[in-house]
Amino acid sequence: MSENQKEESFVSHLVELRSRLMKAVGAILLIAIVLMIYPGSARIYKFVAAPLMASLPAGGTMIATDVIGVFFVPLKVTLLVAFLIALPWVLYQMWAFIAPGLYQHEKKLAMPLIVSSTLLFFAGMSFAYLVVFPSLFPILFGYAPEGVTVSTDIEKYWSFALTMFIAFGITFETPVVLAVLTRAGIVTVQQLKEFRGYFIVAAFVIAAVVTPPDVLSQLFLAVPLVILYEVGIWVSMLIKPRKKAEAETA
Repeated sequence: MSENQKEESFVSHLVELRSRLMKAVGAILLIAIVLMIYPGSARIYKFVAAPLMASLPAGGTMIATDVIGVFFVPLKVTLLVAFLIALPWVLYQMWAFIAPGLYQHEKKLAMPLIVSSTLLFFAGMSFAYLVVFPSLFPILFGYAPEGVTVSTDIEKYWSFALTMFIAFGITFETPVVLAVLTRAGIVTVQQLKEFRGYFIVAAFVIAAVVTPPDVLSQLFLAVPLVILYEVGIWVSMLIKPRKKAEAETA
């Protein structure tokens, strides 16, 4: 391939990447606009804040210390919800960009990967919202000294909630990540088994860094991470590495 052909190929890849990004961002913005019209950013934020509001002690409330926070925080929440709704489409655009460089039998993995990645990410966020938040907030608020009214700033709560959503969403992607690594031949099932002990330590370290400084929240993240690692090993046992699969189909 000549230099001109390489340059044209590189430019065509950039054009394709820009097109895929525009389609993904466009879908997110369109969904966000619809959500702002109905049900509205305020209602969406109220839903996200429901676990905290239900756990606040008597007299507790949420406050906004930033003048523009009452506008931008619900808007940020709406954009996240729009991204989650558009996530299958976004993942498809990512896959469509890299698909031309893959073998035909690997392209067939597109739909299972997109579906499983989306469902697992949603499962992680749902676990944080439905299980972790309702269990964690009463314990944290229970440490408030007598006579102190708990008032949480909406910006700080959103920052905390977003961190937890992302942490648990990514955590629940562990089986997919291990399956992809095994399929690509980067790791083997035996290596994953040998790394198990190190991963358990790493899981608790990650949980200690990401979650609030209490044992319960760290367990809520570390234990599912370890369980999902085991699930990932089991799934990887059912997958043939890329080179082996190619040899069998040759």
